[in-house]
Amino acid sequence: MIEERAEREIYLAPRRSAADWRRLSGTLVRTPWAKAFDESLFQRLESRYLKPIRVLQDKGSWEGEGFSIISIQCAMLEFLAACRGGLIYRHKNPVPPHEYNMSGDLFASFLSTTAPFNELFTRDDAVEFYRNVRCALLHEARTKNGWIIQASGRIGVDCSRKIVNRNTLQMHITDYIDGYGRDLLTDTDLQAAFVRKFDDLAS
Repeated sequence: MIEERAEREIYLAPRRSAADWRRLSGTLVRTPWAKAFDESLFQRLESRYLKPIRVLQDKGSWEGEGFSIISIQCAMLEFLAACRGGLIYRHKNPVPPHEYNMSGDLFASFLSTTAPFNELFTRDDAVEFYRNVRCALLHEARTKNGWIIQASGRIGVDCSRKIVNRNTLQMHITDYIDGYGRDLLTDTDLQAAFVRKFDDLAS
C-alpha cells in the first residue's frame, strides 16, 4: 500500500504560512499596510537575508566572508526588484507584463533607476556589476574582470574603481527597505505589485 504524503505547508516567513498570507490579503482594505509589510516582507527578509548577513559580519574572521555576504545581497536585490514590480520569474515562456526570465534586465534596471542605488549605478555600470559580480559569484564563486570586495568604504559600490564595499552596500539596502516600507503605506501601484508577488509566493 502506498501511503499518500500530506501536502507540505508553504512558509513565507517564520510562523507565517501561505494560508496566513491568504487570510491577511483578504483584509488589506482595512488592515494597515504596515502590518502586511512587517509580517510578510520584512520578516521574510530578516530571517532569510538580513540576519544571516549580520551573522557573517559579526562572526567573520576577515578571511573571505565578503564573498558570501555579497552573494546573499545579490539574491536579495533581485527579490526586492521583483517585489517592487510584482514580477514572477518563469524559466520558460514567461507571459508579459508580470512574468520574466531575463534576470539581468531586471537587476540592471532596478539598480540604475531606483534610489538609493541609482546614485551608484548607471545602466552600463549595473550590467557590468550583474555580469562580473552577481553572476560570477553565484556561478563561479569569484568576482571577475578586476572587481574586488572590501569590508567598508564611503559608498557601497565604486564602479569606476570596481570595488564593492559590502558593509556599506548593506546600509544602502537597509535604507531601501525602510523607504519601500514607508512608500508601501500609500502607493497603490506598489501595493498591487506586493499582492501579486506574495500571491505567487503563496501558490
